[in-house]
Amino acid sequence: MFAHMLVLGLAMTAMEPVFSQPALAQSQTTPASETKPIKMVVLGDSLSAGLGLPAPAAFPARLQKALKAKGIEVDMINAGVSGDTASGGRDRLDWSIPEGTQAVIVELGANDALRGTNPDVPRAALTDIVTRLKARKIAVLVCGMLAPPNYGSEYAARFNSIYPDLSKSLGVPLYPFFLEGVATDPKLNQADGLHPTAEGVDVIVKNILPSVEAFLGTISGQHS
Repeated sequence: MFAHMLVLGLAMTAMEPVFSQPALAQSQTTPASETKPIKMVVLGDSLSAGLGLPAPAAFPARLQKALKAKGIEVDMINAGVSGDTASGGRDRLDWSIPEGTQAVIVELGANDALRGTNPDVPRAALTDIVTRLKARKIAVLVCGMLAPPNYGSEYAARFNSIYPDLSKSLGVPLYPFFLEGVATDPKLNQADGLHPTAEGVDVIVKNILPSVEAFLGTISGQHS
């Protein structure tokens, strides 16, 4: 059903050799070789879990590969659960985000919009998620979602405002629409019209990559 909703109206990135001073040579080790990978989690639903795709084609794996090509090493965990709502993500937050995690991309809310859930419910859940992650000193990037048009403009306005409001009130970066460039394009979606193909995932990664680079650049030891 969500496929039809989307189609109806969603508008939618040569060191010189040192021969006589081995101690000096050791000190000239490049910083990149000493930088530990960032421990990162994508907390989401089927859109990030990679429903219908092999694991290497899912969003977290493709993002990890794209970051590596930019010289940014990430230890990535795919914590996407198909069918999850924002409240579901909140309920499993503690065990989904292990100790030592430094960065989390939150991609939740599409299923709340699908079901026409009162926007106050995902707003409260997402606020709790971000607040609890920040309390753990974990950096957070929030990915926005847009409501389908069939619930009306008033519902859409209330739902769509969740993400920019959250970003502003809690001081976390926002990527406005996770499916930017992919939603409603049949060539980039699976037969259900909702879940991106491998090519669609690559479009999502390409579009979001600059935002993720900037986000990770704020974490000590990494540079975008």
